[in-house]
Amino acid sequence: QLQAFGGGLVQAGGSLRLSCAASERTFSSYDMGWFRQAPGKEREFVAVVRWNGGHTYYADSVKGRFTISGDKAKSTVALQMSSLKPEDTGVYYCAAVNRRRMVLSNIRSVTAFDTWGQGTQVTVSS
Repeated sequence: QLQAFGGGLVQAGGSLRLSCAASERTFSSYDMGWFRQAPGKEREFVAVVRWNGGHTYYADSVKGRFTISGDKAKSTVALQMSSLKPEDTGVYYCAAVNRRRMVLSNIRSVTAFDTWGQGTQVTVSS
């Protein structure tokens, strides 16, 4: 239901764009997010865009460098990553949850989302 792509190897300071394809039905009424998991670490929140595109949320570590956006025409959500750092390395996962099931106080939590993509590797070299 979710397919993430666009990962790769990039030098520190570079940019990369991730995309997540969802079904039209999913995209229109779901909150969409990106999480990442570094080796040996827990999966952590990166960014979320609400179902209507009106609100976005970011982890402090990526604020000002990453931008999440939705494209209704293509039913995709993108994560534009700039000024990448080695600590941004990890597997990036796309996630979704029906907006009716989203608990806003929990929006930055892994447990807030119930649908996950397969992940795409991002490696930032120093």
